Amino acid sequence: MTVRQRPSGIRSAHTGKKVAGILALSVALVMTLSGCVTAFFPEKEPAVVATSTPSDEDVAENLREFYGQSVSWSSCERTFECATVVAPMDWENPEDGDIELALIRQRAKGDAIGSLLVNPGGPGASGYEFVRDSVSFATDSKLQQNFDIVGFDPRGVGRSTPVTCLDDEGMDEYLYGLSAEERGSEAWMAELADSAKQYGDACAENTGASLEFTDTVSAARDLDLMRAVLGDSELYYLGYSYGTFLGATYAELYPTKAGRLVLDGAIDPSTSNFEVNITQAKGFESALRAYLDDCIGTAKCPFKGSVNDAMVTIGGLLTSVDASPIQNADGRELGANTLLTAIIYPLYSPESGWPLLSEMFVDVMSGSAEYAFSFADAYNGRNADGTYRDNSTEAFTAYNCRDYTYDDDPARMEAEAAELAAAAPTIGPFFGYGDIGCANWPYPDGAERTEIAAAGAPPIVVVGTTNDPATPYVWAEALAEQLASGVLVTYQGEGHTGYNKGSECVNAAVDDYLISGTVPTKDPRCS
Repeated sequence: MTVRQRPSGIRSAHTGKKVAGILALSVALVMTLSGCVTAFFPEKEPAVVATSTPSDEDVAENLREFYGQSVSWSSCERTFECATVVAPMDWENPEDGDIELALIRQRAKGDAIGSLLVNPGGPGASGYEFVRDSVSFATDSKLQQNFDIVGFDPRGVGRSTPVTCLDDEGMDEYLYGLSAEERGSEAWMAELADSAKQYGDACAENTGASLEFTDTVSAARDLDLMRAVLGDSELYYLGYSYGTFLGATYAELYPTKAGRLVLDGAIDPSTSNFEVNITQAKGFESALRAYLDDCIGTAKCPFKGSVNDAMVTIGGLLTSVDASPIQNADGRELGANTLLTAIIYPLYSPESGWPLLSEMFVDVMSGSAEYAFSFADAYNGRNADGTYRDNSTEAFTAYNCRDYTYDDDPARMEAEAAELAAAAPTIGPFFGYGDIGCANWPYPDGAERTEIAAAGAPPIVVVGTTNDPATPYVWAEALAEQLASGVLVTYQGEGHTGYNKGSECVNAAVDDYLISGTVPTKDPRCS
């Protein structure tokens, strides 16, 4: 089980009342999928309101048509402008076809330094929707004053040429279907492998040739193309969560083009798939304990006794629904995987999420699956009518299967599952055997993960939150150390990512760096 990484707030799934931010939190398993894609262009072609002149780039002959394209911006989405950029499907063989990349921007409210490209993470999260729906969650007023804020859907995502796998009914079965076999048994693993192969085959058939090239190195090359056709000689970039890996990969490929990059909620590029799993399992276990420490003793807390007692209760609840699922009103059954997803979902945003987590536990302990499914549906992108509103999980799977290597040897997975259970006794037992999904992917020859130094790049700011459950602080420390010019900014707090979350200290460090190039002389250790 690898958990998706992106910053977001939480919306109450029952009342529709906005609790924090306006993004739905997205967490997913390696074997999770998400939904359908909406068309980028409206029926009537909008009028062009601006054209970006590409920067003068010295590129190979077979890339000149891509780097030399003019970008036509049209009014869209109320006060925004939208555009499409054409990129090679295969950067090594540009003549083999192309893909489209969807962009949206808010013009600078003052004199623009340039374009600030923003990625919300995932992989698979829509930067288009991130900027459209919550530009002030993504960036503060100072950045909006000084930059054109540009959101984009990376290749494979949303309004760009998408990864497409199953229909709504198929996704329901894939996401929420339960196995009758014992977890970890040979029959259980065989069933998962068969399901994963069917899913991968469907992705290959419905996506086409571009599926093979849905990977971070290709997306980083797309990022350089976007920089150039927007007319910027250097990249200004704000990447959250997985977006830090995309940004670091860019800096490694194009160190002299890396202008000012902020990487918030960092991923350690050198971590293996299993190292990601065990670090995240420990991170969410720690966040769950922090929630319980805050909860126990309050009037609405469903737990009594010590934090350790409550952790045992939660572990027992997961084991219970694994053996005897709770039926929801719509006929779906709540098993351990879906309940774990529902527990993880609110841990990303403590201020808004922890009260909702208490409500969810009360509901499940009463024998109801309603709250748990509403949380799981929220991050899976499933609407109340059973349709899916985006393809974020399909893209998440595609990227992860190409960005890591996998080994589904049963003995090795069993040993790793035991290690996960020992490292995180409550959550860890349900994090194992994640290699099965990508080992059965149509293009299983994933990339080996290595350290990224980006030698020759200017200073790169890395922001890490000390109790970030999805991208633990040790990853920010590791990335800042690996980067030849890495500068660490620590946020001492809870939750996922640190910028624009209420710390004036973090905001000042990021804003001063992006706007004026002022690099922190030392880690400010913000709170």
